Amino acid sequence: MITGAGPGSWRERGLHARVLNSLGQEIVDGRYAPGDILNLDEIAAAFAVSRSVLREALRVLQSLGLVEPRQRVGTQVLPREAWDLMNPQIIIWRGRGPEYFTQMREMLELRLGIEPVAARLSARLMTDAQLTAVAEAAAAMVAADLAGDGRRFLESDIAFHSLILTGSGNSVMGHFAGTVAALLRTREEEKRFTITEYTPPSAHRHNQLAVALAGRDADAAYRWSYATIEATLAEFMQEAGDAASRPVV
Repeated sequence: MITGAGPGSWRERGLHARVLNSLGQEIVDGRYAPGDILNLDEIAAAFAVSRSVLREALRVLQSLGLVEPRQRVGTQVLPREAWDLMNPQIIIWRGRGPEYFTQMREMLELRLGIEPVAARLSARLMTDAQLTAVAEAAAAMVAADLAGDGRRFLESDIAFHSLILTGSGNSVMGHFAGTVAALLRTREEEKRFTITEYTPPSAHRHNQLAVALAGRDADAAYRWSYATIEATLAEFMQEAGDAASRPVV
């Protein structure tokens, strides 16, 4: 089950990261079932690490809700309901495995309830400098689409949504920007990456949202934000269905 083993000459910090990422990914991917007890001797031997390095990795996994030490039982794997699903690290792990489409659906549904409200607030509260930055990010998305530059499109998309969340004047919404950024970066794992037939209308919706914000039109900002995320949700629901219908080869 342990797939991340390697030479024992790694630095302690590198060892910690390697153990943490391997175990975290395997738990999120379901290679360990909820209720499983981790065999710490086996894991330490597989990674050629000391117990202190392993304990450090397990403390992080515990803080994320993935495992919990049980007296006289051992370190037990916890079910998804216990995970810190908003944590960027868990978002990255879920985005790399079979949870990708599930996470996208769940997070886009959540974003539908948050980002349109943030857009409404931002239309009233953003500074001129913030509005200029939003307009520049929207323009960059349009240019990246025309150039077929998926990486630039993604980075501009992240900047666009982060600006609206942080510009809302609501510190909790501003904190959510990190979660959204981590989620959007999981698109780097897609084989087709970012530029698709969906990209031109998406760039247009982002641009219209930027126009609504610049015009201080709170209602229009709400509508365009909702339409943008709703369309993305429909896109991923379609893709999830297509992926499920593909034959296994």
